[in-house]
Formats: sequence, C-alpha cells, structure tokens
Amino acid sequence: MRISVIGCGYLGAVHAASMAKLGHEVVGIDVDDAKIADLARGKAPFFEPGLEQLLLEVQATGRLTFTTDISAAKGSKAHFICVGTPQKKGENAADMRYVDAAAAALLPYVAAGDVVVGKSTVPVGTAARLADLLHELQPQAHLAWNPEFLREGHAIKDTLHPDRFVYGVEDGNDDHPAAALLDEVYAAPLSEGTSRIVTDYATAELVKTAANSFLATKISFINAMAEVCEAAGADVTLLADSIGLDDRIGRKFLNAGIGFGGGCLPKDIRAFMARAGELGADQALSFLREVDAINMRRRTRVVELTRELCEGSLLGKRVAVLGAAFKPESDDVRDSPALSVAAQLQLQGAVVSVTDPQALGNAARRFPELNFEPDTDRCLSKADAVLLLTEWREYRELDPHAVADLVSTCRILDGRNVLDPAKWRDAGWSYRGLGRPQA
Repeated sequence: MRISVIGCGYLGAVHAASMAKLGHEVVGIDVDDAKIADLARGKAPFFEPGLEQLLLEVQATGRLTFTTDISAAKGSKAHFICVGTPQKKGENAADMRYVDAAAAALLPYVAAGDVVVGKSTVPVGTAARLADLLHELQPQAHLAWNPEFLREGHAIKDTLHPDRFVYGVEDGNDDHPAAALLDEVYAAPLSEGTSRIVTDYATAELVKTAANSFLATKISFINAMAEVCEAAGADVTLLADSIGLDDRIGRKFLNAGIGFGGGCLPKDIRAFMARAGELGADQALSFLREVDAINMRRRTRVVELTRELCEGSLLGKRVAVLGAAFKPESDDVRDSPALSVAAQLQLQGAVVSVTDPQALGNAARRFPELNFEPDTDRCLSKADAVLLLTEWREYRELDPHAVADLVSTCRILDGRNVLDPAKWRDAGWSYRGLGRPQA
C-alpha cells in the first residue's frame, strides 16, 4: 500500500521506517528541511536504538522517501498524522496547532476511499472535529484514530510487534471501511496474533491518555511509599517486590526514584486534567494533581539528600551527575528529572558536571548554563558526591572500587535504586537511595 506519514519527529520517523519494513511504499513529510535532509540520507535526528540501521535498510529498497512537499501525500491510501502535541506555555492544555496545521495542509490531497489516521496523543473530541473537516472536503474519505503506544528505546519493536492495536472509527463498528484498511496496513503483526480493538473516536482517544495516567499514578504511588519508608526506616525496594507479587498489582513501574519525565507522561496527564475540566468532569481527575505534585517533589528530595550527603552544605561541592536523558536508551531531555536536579544543585552553589552517553547535545541546548562532560571518568574526577540519575547500563555496572580512585570523597546517591547498596558500602562508599534505609 502507498502510505504518507505527516510529521517526521520521534513518532513519525519510526512509524514511516517501520511501515516500509512491513513492505509498504511510504513517503514521510515534514516542514523541517534539516530533519528531512537527515532522514533522506539515513541519519536519525534523535537517538533510538536500531533506527538508523532500519532507515538505511528500507531506503535501499526504494520503499521509503522523505520530502517537505505535502502534495507528495497525493495517491496514498492511508495518511498518518504523527505530529507533536506539546503542552501549551503557561497552561496544562495540549497545544493543537501542529495537528490542526497538518490536517489543514493534508486534507486537499485526500481522495475518495482514503483513510486519514491520527496517531498523535490528542484531547478527546479532536477526532470528531477533524472528521467533520475531512467530510467537508472529501465526503467519501474516512478518518480513524489509531493511538501509538511506543516506549522510547523500544519504539521499533513496539511498532512492528505491538501488544495491541486500537482503531477509533466513526461508528465504532468492526466492519467500518477504515478498520478494514488498517487491517491491511498492519496485516503482518495481526497475523502474529496481536490484539485488535475497534472503538468509537472518543474511546480511542482516551486509551492513550488513560494508559499514561495509570502508569504515572503507579510511579507516583511507589514514590509516595518511598517518602513513608524514609520516615519509617523501611525499604521501598523490598516493599515493591512484596506487593508486586500480587498479580492484581504487578511489579512493573513500581520502581521508586527521582520520578518520571519525558515528552509524554507529564504533559499528557496535565492535558488530560485540562480537557476533563472543559468537559465538566474535572473532579474525576483531581487525583492526577497529586500524582504530578508527588513526581515534582522527588526532584526536590534528591537535592535535599545531596545536601545531607555533603554534610549539610552544597556550596563549592563538586557534584558528578550521571545521566541527562529522562530515561536510558534515549537522548530525550524533555522535562528530564536529572537535568532539573542538576540545575537546582548548581543554583544552590554546587559545582555540577553532567555526563550522558547520548543526550549531552540536547541537554546543552536546554541548559546551557550547566557543565557537560562526555567522558564519564573526567566527570567523576575529584567529585565530592556522585548522583546516578539516569539508569544507563554503564552506570549500573560501575565498579565502586574503580570509581573510588577517581573521586575526592566516596559519596553516592542512587536516584534510581539500581545499585547494590551492600556492594558500594563494602567498597567504602556512603550510599543513599530513595526510600531505602541509610545503613
């Protein structure tokens, strides 16, 4: 099938390459000349494991091209809208300018029988509004909403071998023409037994925001338990292991630490609250305010613990921060807890050095006032305190004896609770975790 993908950021570039991998003829379209130039030569404008290899592989077949010309969408049977929906400045609501601009540019090139497929995370009600606009221009075309469920660092696998497909179609019926066309698009993963649910527009739109809100709630719950564990002298990691054995709860996302960040969870739960308020259902999501507050409070707690590690004062203390990305296997620093902590420490008088395997370029653009060091050993050199804030494998596997030879004072704060406290303490380190006993 010929497919167009409108928006070639994180979601769109991965989707375009993956659809070409499935055998479709794909054109990726974006207004950013530099991004399109990079993608056209097989260079990903962001870090995602395996993406550059996939781009080169499918471009060599001739099935994947990139352009800034929206008219290239003409002739495609499926048109995927994959643009971003960032948080509005000064508000909780989602900024819909990019979705609206993409739709306005695309719709004149949509033909009878085509399906416009929304993949962006949008406020509920968006699909119905866009369907009305589409039908004004092309009554015989269809609109579907097909939310994405990508995990950064695993996006290709999540696209080619997802755990489910959700199709939102106008009448919510399984036999809708848009559902049949999406079945053709996803024929390969469907043949593997991937679950498929056909719903109305509103339900499909709510699936992604509800899922992200649940995950955010689970993370903030265990971080709230970490606060209680610190007060009571309990160990939040063992607590999570114990309650996670209950199959009604499960162990995933019960990892206490410095909280969640990135371009999805924070802005999605805030946009969800804002939209619920517009619908008159704001009380139903009032708990998400506390979820958000708990998450932001973790960053302040890391600063407090670092001060405690440094014997009550941060002034002039050399602090090595391991990690800048909001999660490992990514160069995404949007709403990064690690960078937020680093900036707060520097404001309070610490001499901060930040390292990361992939994210330093993006981090430097967002926080130019911080010092960034690509070499981990140089970052650690003569540090008075070490903070592990993004759980990259190379940081999880550090040898405490080797690191002790680099630092000025053996103090470490494990912001992700991924190190073995006994191993580090036996090597002479003063170790602190979040929600874990001091000794």
